[in-house]
Amino acid sequence: MENLSEAQFAYLLLTPALLLLAVIAVWPLLSTFRMSLFADDLAAAGQVGSFVGVENYVGLLTGEKNALMPSPFIPTELSVDAFFNSALTVTLIFTVAGVFFETIIGFGQALVLDQDFAGRRWVRVAIIIPWAVPIVVQGMIFFLMFQPGIGFLIGGEQNPTILQTLGPFSFSPFANTIDSTLIVIVADIWKTSAFMALLILAGLQSIDRNLYEVARVAGASPWQRFKYITAPLILPTILVAMLFRTIQAMRVYGIIETVSGCSTVPSLSCLVISTFNNNLIATSATVAFVTAGIIGLVVTVYIIGYAREDMA
Repeated sequence: MENLSEAQFAYLLLTPALLLLAVIAVWPLLSTFRMSLFADDLAAAGQVGSFVGVENYVGLLTGEKNALMPSPFIPTELSVDAFFNSALTVTLIFTVAGVFFETIIGFGQALVLDQDFAGRRWVRVAIIIPWAVPIVVQGMIFFLMFQPGIGFLIGGEQNPTILQTLGPFSFSPFANTIDSTLIVIVADIWKTSAFMALLILAGLQSIDRNLYEVARVAGASPWQRFKYITAPLILPTILVAMLFRTIQAMRVYGIIETVSGCSTVPSLSCLVISTFNNNLIATSATVAFVTAGIIGLVVTVYIIGYAREDMA
């Protein structure tokens, strides 16, 4: 080992982790791809039929398999209802909206928690509480909050709440895909903003405080200190936090199932599970592999953005 270069020694140390990753991630992914190349065998539960090549992928992307699935993979027409009935577009809407607002709210919370003030410890605990709530409990909370006749946010036709008077919720939000999707997004933002805040706060506290002192002595305003010190130095941390949240959001299932159910709010993970439960093993594998490909593409975009920022 003494004759190894630093790069070779680093790869040697990474070998156990890479082998473990190959066993628990790469092999199941390749096995899923293999199953996606066969036809569904409805007669034998948990089995696949004859080899069909990429026919499952063609059927998934052209809509030929929509009749076998509880919700289409891609929109069948250009309309709002079609977009919210598609597992792919609902997942993308959930991911973009959730990560966007969670990053903004989490960044704001992190900036507050980075300041020195009385009671900061208790404020940190209060912000972390939503993240500590189990998904099942969180789902029931939001289900009851928006349940007509039970929750205080949705009233009946005789006593509509301000959310119904001004929009966007109807009198039966859980019977409406658009309303249910919005509720799921709000529930996810409420829980996961704390996760973003903690990651960004760690990045903020790693910034050298002497930089702020020098800028303050030089006469820089608070906005200038934020623009030229905080923002550039915290951006890589924000990108990493957004990467983690994007991967999690693309695999969303639990919060949907506990708040409204996959039958109302379809997602890619919901589609994988529902087709698997209906013994459509090959179709389920196809959707799962396409989902993994989309997540891999998103991760690649983040890595390229992170690399450019790191080089700058």
